[in-house]
Amino acid sequence: MKQLIAQVKQAFPLDSADIFRCGPSNTCVGCPKKLLDLVDSEVCYWEAAIARGVIPSLGDISRFGRLSKNVARGLTRNNIQLASPH
Repeated sequence: MKQLIAQVKQAFPLDSADIFRCGPSNTCVGCPKKLLDLVDSEVCYWEAAIARGVIPSLGDISRFGRLSKNVARGLTRNNIQLASPH
């Protein structure tokens, strides 16, 4: 899970203020702001849970990976460039 969180933090523009604003053109396919908020809240949750000693199950890791993959697809549809994880 820690590796997945690190990859998500590297790939997603979670700290970019421009992404978290809605534009006047209203041409979004799904709301990039809400999608990134969802990923950010999951990252924060799992970082806190791991710090408390919670061990994520394989299902938890799989769900978070699937969520991240789906959000990446949504951001790509909105022409938001993601950094490629290494």
